Amino acid sequence: MHKTEQQQNLQTRIARRLQRNTGRAITDYNMIRDGDRVMVCLSGGKDSYTLLDMLLALQKRAPVHFELLAVNLDQKQPGFPVHVLPVYLEQLGVPFHVIEQDTFSVVKRVIPEGKTTCGLCSRLRRGALYNFAATHGISRIALGHHRDDIIETLFLNLFNGGRIKAMPPKLLSDDGRHVVIRPLAYCAEEDIADYADSRQFPIIPCDLCGSQPKLQRQQIKAMLRDWKKRHPGRIENIARAIRHVSPSQLADHQLFDFINLGEVTGLASHMEKTHG
Repeated sequence: MHKTEQQQNLQTRIARRLQRNTGRAITDYNMIRDGDRVMVCLSGGKDSYTLLDMLLALQKRAPVHFELLAVNLDQKQPGFPVHVLPVYLEQLGVPFHVIEQDTFSVVKRVIPEGKTTCGLCSRLRRGALYNFAATHGISRIALGHHRDDIIETLFLNLFNGGRIKAMPPKLLSDDGRHVVIRPLAYCAEEDIADYADSRQFPIIPCDLCGSQPKLQRQQIKAMLRDWKKRHPGRIENIARAIRHVSPSQLADHQLFDFINLGEVTGLASHMEKTHG
């Protein structure tokens, strides 16, 4: 077997695994319904390109009918190649829209030099995308976060925020107007990177948050890479654990009624001793 055939077989296996995992996540969390108008948030990175590919493949064989609209937010970063995504999407034949909003200047003005920009940038992007969805009949907002993003967020919140919190595969926005879905929730970043490389997507680097090498997330990534090398299967177990939570084995009063736990039994025992 020639090397090119081996590469082709590997690419096919990765594509099938990504499609299978995407389909499982969509089914498990009822992400897409018949008649949905799904907005695919396309940043120009490997994750969002892969997300679009997976949804296009699913659209062809899914038992339900749904529309796809690719949407990119042009944040007016200096040197941003504005032609790349429109040309790619036109060639693909995918309906698309570009939202123009100068969030780059806002972030640079508000966040001091050297500080993390991701929090504010994310909020501004979310606001722009939500506003577009509300005025264009969008019923589902699809984001490209994958399994490793979700695990990294879990540890970021655990180590730096003192909370056990990650990214849900499906989310209702705080105002109740939008349903956000993450169809790649079961997909490994390594598979996505290999798939993106084989597809030769026209990747657009992020010059805002992507240029911050000392982000806490990068440290978490390094930790998880080390775990993956030294403890095979650990990352998969963490991913499963996020889906199998036992509230009574933690200590959150809002999730489990610890206050009244055993009160009825304790009262009955007291009554028995008093009147027995």
